[in-house]
This record gives sequence, C-alpha cells and structure tokens, in this order.
Amino acid sequence: MTATDPALTALAQSWCALSLLHGRIEAHIERALQAGHDLSAREYSLLDVLSRQHDGDGGHLQMKQVADAVVLSQSATTRLVTRLEDRGLLERYLCPTDRRGIYTNVTAAGRELLEAARPTNDAALREALDEAAKNPELAPLVRVVETLKAPVPA
Repeated sequence: MTATDPALTALAQSWCALSLLHGRIEAHIERALQAGHDLSAREYSLLDVLSRQHDGDGGHLQMKQVADAVVLSQSATTRLVTRLEDRGLLERYLCPTDRRGIYTNVTAAGRELLEAARPTNDAALREALDEAAKNPELAPLVRVVETLKAPVPA
C-alpha cells in the first residue's frame, strides 16, 4: 500500500470523522458542565470512575487503572486528582494493607456535585449526538455509538 492508496485514504477519512465526532461531543459536554457546575469533562469523568469503586478487596482502583479509564497519563491523572482534592471533592489515604498504596475516594461533596452534574452530562451528550446525526458523514458513527455496550472490565 502506498500513501495515495484509496483504502488508506478512506481509512484516514474515517478516522477524521471519528475524531471530529469525539471533539464535538467533548466540547459540547465541556461547555455544559463548566457553565452548570464549574466542572470540566475530565473532572466529571474522574469523579464518575472513582464513584463506581467499592470498599473491600479489589474495590479500589490503582492510579494506572484510573488513568486508563479517563484516558490520561498517570501524571496528568495525579494532577487532576490533586486539583479535585484541593476543591474538597476527593480524598486520598494510605491503603490499610499495603502502606505503599494510596486510595482515592470521592467525598460527600464530590458525590453531591457528581449527582447534580450527571443529568447535565447526559443531556449534553444526547444533544451533541442528535446534532451530529444531522451530518451525513457523522450519522453512521452516531448510530454505532448509540448501540455500543460499555466494555466489561477484565
């Protein structure tokens, strides 16, 4: 295959369409969360991921797992956790069975903000998808997104 191969060109165009859809959705959600809750889309995602963990064996996520879930590097995730901790939305503490491990939990204020922001996030997502579905190039991707099931963690 060469760089001018039609299959590669089509693949690149498909990737651009997917990237465009993602960017539009993220920007729409970002504006809605910032306006309504002074929360970025990444902050919302982090609170959401951490709120789904539970106490007990295997209940807390390692920072690498959190970073993978919010699609950030470990260092960026740590900075994000620190910002939310400074706002009183998260708290960190040492793992009781492994003093090298640090757990991060959502505080009551963080859970309250997350629950208030969830309808905003969901509505913004729906609005962004509905708007994108009007574009013939993005409509097939919107249909795929609407039929996807969340992956089950391994």
